[in-house]
Amino acid sequence: MASSITLPSPAKLNLFLHVVGKRPDGYHELQTLFQFLDYGDTIRFTLTPEHPGVRLESPIPGVADRDNLVIRAAQTLASIAEHPLPGVTIRIDKRLPMGGGLGGGSSNAATTLVGLNWLWQLGLSEEALAEIGLSLGADVPVFVRGQAAFGEGVGEILTPANPPEDWFVVLKPDCNINTGKIFSTEGLTRDTAKIKIRPAFEGDASRYRNDCEDVVRKLYPEVNQSLDWLSQFGPARLTGTGACIFGRFPTESAARIIWESKPSGITGFVAKGVNISPLHQKLTELK
Repeated sequence: MASSITLPSPAKLNLFLHVVGKRPDGYHELQTLFQFLDYGDTIRFTLTPEHPGVRLESPIPGVADRDNLVIRAAQTLASIAEHPLPGVTIRIDKRLPMGGGLGGGSSNAATTLVGLNWLWQLGLSEEALAEIGLSLGADVPVFVRGQAAFGEGVGEILTPANPPEDWFVVLKPDCNINTGKIFSTEGLTRDTAKIKIRPAFEGDASRYRNDCEDVVRKLYPEVNQSLDWLSQFGPARLTGTGACIFGRFPTESAARIIWESKPSGITGFVAKGVNISPLHQKLTELK
């Protein structure tokens, strides 16, 4: 048994996000296209047989253990194991902003499920891990499965997709967005017509949008300003409920030219879209 493993925990983009209805339980029905980025956090898992249980090497400021998806994912796996497991210390090197719509917390949870299943030699299937992931959050299953996908339901009904692996400029305006506030706003579009299971890059891409974007623009001027700026260079869009926005470019050099000209005070990064998650690429190397 290996004693440690270091794995990527990548970002995702919602290349579009349509709100197509509201369920009786209050959750919104969505259609979206997920794609991963070759950029994200890194998580190291180290077995500690001398110290049982799950611990973070450095707790995340402002996030209690009971609310930390990494801790919850690890503890859930440990609770279903058929034999006692060695303890584990988890180190998270964060690069993804919290509350940015990039799926950082969900990605961290998925990397924990996949990584500890390997390190603890639990032998759980991808299907089983995705089911556990759904109990932690609607976006966790797509990270567990590791394939770009057309998502329906609350985002958990996944059909593999292969959008172009273009380059993206991703900007993080200086604000934190409350997802609950966005979905409870009266002006949110909730009746976009459903589309067939086909990637957004087929046909007229102008038909696809993020239904949360107009609400976020009105409530968060920083996002509105950033979208206006990035839109000068081509279509720009909100990912998830924000606050991050992205523009698509055909080459890395084209993306970096725009990146270098961004307004001061805005953080972000340049990254390549990938249809197979960097997490799964890494695991393939380990086999």
